[in-house]
Amino acid sequence: MTAVIHVATTGSDTADGSESRPFRTIDHAAQMALPGDTVRVHAGVYREWVVPRRGGISDARRIVYEAAPGEQVVIKGSERVTGWEPVAGTVWRAVIPRAVFGGFNPFAEEVAGDWVVYRSGAPVKHLGDVYLNGRSFYEASSVAEVSDPVRRTEAVDDWTGSVDRVRDPDQTRYRWYAEVDEEQTTVWANFQGADPNAELVEVNVRRSVFFPAQHHLDYITVRGFELAQAASPWAPPTADQPGLIGPNWAKGWIIEDNIIHDAKCSGISLGKEASTGHNLSTLRDDKPGYQYQLESVFAARRIGWDREHIGSHIVRRNTIFDCGQNGIVGHLGCVFSTIEDNHIHDIAVKREFYGYEIAGIKLHAAIDVEIRRNRIQDCTLGIWLDWQTQGTRLSRNVLFENSRDLFVEVSHGPYLADHNVFASRASLELFSQGGAFVNNLICGTVRIESVLDRATPYHLPHSTQVAGYALIHGGDDRFIGNVFLGGDVARAYGPDAEAVAAPGYGTAGYDGHPSSFGAYLAELAAQPAGDHQRYFGVPQAVYIRDNVYANGAVPFGAESGSVIVDEPVEVSTIEEGGTLHLELTIPAALARAVGERVEGRDLERVRFVDADFEEPDGSPVRIDIDLAGVRKEPGTAYPAGPLADLAPGRSRIRVW
Repeated sequence: MTAVIHVATTGSDTADGSESRPFRTIDHAAQMALPGDTVRVHAGVYREWVVPRRGGISDARRIVYEAAPGEQVVIKGSERVTGWEPVAGTVWRAVIPRAVFGGFNPFAEEVAGDWVVYRSGAPVKHLGDVYLNGRSFYEASSVAEVSDPVRRTEAVDDWTGSVDRVRDPDQTRYRWYAEVDEEQTTVWANFQGADPNAELVEVNVRRSVFFPAQHHLDYITVRGFELAQAASPWAPPTADQPGLIGPNWAKGWIIEDNIIHDAKCSGISLGKEASTGHNLSTLRDDKPGYQYQLESVFAARRIGWDREHIGSHIVRRNTIFDCGQNGIVGHLGCVFSTIEDNHIHDIAVKREFYGYEIAGIKLHAAIDVEIRRNRIQDCTLGIWLDWQTQGTRLSRNVLFENSRDLFVEVSHGPYLADHNVFASRASLELFSQGGAFVNNLICGTVRIESVLDRATPYHLPHSTQVAGYALIHGGDDRFIGNVFLGGDVARAYGPDAEAVAAPGYGTAGYDGHPSSFGAYLAELAAQPAGDHQRYFGVPQAVYIRDNVYANGAVPFGAESGSVIVDEPVEVSTIEEGGTLHLELTIPAALARAVGERVEGRDLERVRFVDADFEEPDGSPVRIDIDLAGVRKEPGTAYPAGPLADLAPGRSRIRVW
């Protein structure tokens, strides 16, 4: 017998949860809910951490948490602070009792762990935050800095060295500083003329907003909420990865139609848990994080990391923004999941702290994960797929105005990117092998590197079972039917562009690689006798054909069927009322550059993994729907790039 449990701000946790006698808190309803039940939450602001007690028992018998239809429900990890006292000028001070925080005080917790990067002499940041009418502040290093904040206009990308404009320099003047003792927390904040006792001022006090304490609470749906202002910690792949919301090592969650924002680090976590390693490289300082990450894969297998127990989540139609590290993060726990139709923007743009785990979507071990029809913009990095990108597919996504769009690191494939738009100044960074890029629009630079100091795992197809591990020699990539645009490398990578490993426009970075598997074997045969030594001097084959190059982009020297367009091609993104359009100026030569629909059988087998490009069920992958949703028919010629219907001249096409 299933039930609908009601929650309202006018209710009481001593009531019975009926529509006429609702509970007061969502968490109390979560302690009551049984498989098949729905927790329906009515309009209002709820300041709590919802910790489910149970999960569902199947996809048909979920526990569903939903906002009542047509009602705005906000769940916050913050508390309102009043009683501010003026100090000097626009600076005010508030004293917050210890009881407000309980056993977790974000103002005493550092942003710390494996792969956090602080510049020499830079002060450590904390998980605390102050919000004025919903807008978060910047942490100062002293009371004096709160009183006289520096207006920051530029920020440096620690990975590329490029210098980016701070989007809202005046916002950097809104600063806070805190001192914590055993009884209270004193916060100084510069409100720039606002009266904090008359406005809404909040501080985050909870690590998460919706996150179980137990593992394996499966089949939970969270739908239709605004979830905000959580002090989620730094979430590297070698640590417990809590987010503002997430399943905490479970199976079959659906997180849909939510507005998620202002997580100190990560918004949605599909990540791993602590028993498989928790910042051991930082704590012990005896082995590199890479080694602990490798060990975590085997540790996860020992505790049941497989399709039957972990992953298969759906994250769809959410709007995610203003998170300090990731919009969506995950290692191991994201396997077999689908991430679709989300709008992710303004991730890690405050640049308060740095590290090698920052992106709109940052996934490790994204085995058989589909990332499709997402709009990702204004992020430090759009999508970062790191380790074990195998069976992963990126399809029909639009990425633009990011510092970088897509980074695939130390993975062996097979992975597929088709019918995407990569419109930022740095489009692709491929420190991997075994990828396939089909019918994409690639407007920015392409950077290719081998990685010969970190051997990473690969798996049996569609499985978490480890089949082996290997170094990244680079190559073994496929590029078919893409459109590449040229540009200025210095614009993409800043004044230090020459120090970066040969970014360019087009596929010329693969020059020197054999253009077929037979040619690769012939080069191997010509090497001196030996075992593994003879492989290091021979680049892997690449399979590059039928791409279009414009605005100075350069093709792979041995490419067949390449088309070089001499006339300029213009591409811009236009936002109108929540929709996104591509505005294109296309010369006739580009529109005439056509090829047949590519099938999974047309993609050469991946060498190291010895695997084909397949659907999760093992059938050949279908690459038959373009960016606008048009189905491509077999045996029919279509233009290069992500759009099946591409006319010469100027046009505007809705893409999101």
